Amino acid sequence: MKSPAKLTRRQMVGCTASVPALLAAAPLAAMEANKASVIPKVPGKLHIRWRHRQGNVKPAREELVEWNAAETAIIICDMWAEHPCKLAQMRVGRMAPRMNRVVSLARDHGVAVIHAPSGGMKHYENTQYRRRMQEAIDAKPPVPIQGWCYHNPEHEGKWPIVDDVKRGTSNVSGCDDPHPKPHRDHDRHEHPALQIIGYDGVSDNGQEIYNFLEQEGRHNIVLMGVHTNMCVLGRPFGIRQQKYLGKNVVLCRDLTDALYDPRDKPHVSHARGVELVIEHIERYWCPSILGHSLTHVVPGSAGKALAP
Repeated sequence: MKSPAKLTRRQMVGCTASVPALLAAAPLAAMEANKASVIPKVPGKLHIRWRHRQGNVKPAREELVEWNAAETAIIICDMWAEHPCKLAQMRVGRMAPRMNRVVSLARDHGVAVIHAPSGGMKHYENTQYRRRMQEAIDAKPPVPIQGWCYHNPEHEGKWPIVDDVKRGTSNVSGCDDPHPKPHRDHDRHEHPALQIIGYDGVSDNGQEIYNFLEQEGRHNIVLMGVHTNMCVLGRPFGIRQQKYLGKNVVLCRDLTDALYDPRDKPHVSHARGVELVIEHIERYWCPSILGHSLTHVVPGSAGKALAP
């Protein structure tokens, strides 16, 4: 995949990171014991079948690549327990159990897991998962980590759906509820169907997440969660920023959703609107994969077989 065009200083400014997960605050002694913890590096290769598009060539291309599980991380974006758009909230609830299964199996193979329910960090303070991210070794990024990574016309084409992502818009832009309601404060715990456990981390801060990825040697990044046309692309840990940082990033296309209203152009179904956004990302930003790629490793790659 081609690297994004070099950004001007003007473009490099501007993703302000803005059913409760049941986390017990870890005792202080336990947190101190985990202060310098590092995820164990284990053998195991993931067979990643990714899909991408080049230029104006319409057919997608699939390629099979191998990633070391110990060099791979999943970032779960904004899978909140509640959302102002109730149909969007319903789709998150439908997706969360499937996502948890994929993440759980990937974790078993040594993949790192970062939970990023933006704006919900107050719910996780004083937990080992939050502390783990805050105490990662400082790392200097090769480019500035932005507050929000906006549409980059030097690198990507016109949006295939209506683009309502503008400064100051409400969180119901693109909502397909029959009567979208103005933004109200909502529960920003991560959805309770997603387990936060083990060596997982919790952060919505781009620098903290970059520090952790560098400390752990994680260069292959999988973005999953919501919403594909907004936060998954634009957050300071999202696809655009990961590309600017030189990471090998992919979108998990069966574990994401877009915020799109069929009453807006191009007046297609919600499902097709999501596909159009995924196709845009595959053409201009990064490949996409299916979650199944993260659930198993190449036979024999995780260690020698026992003698018969």
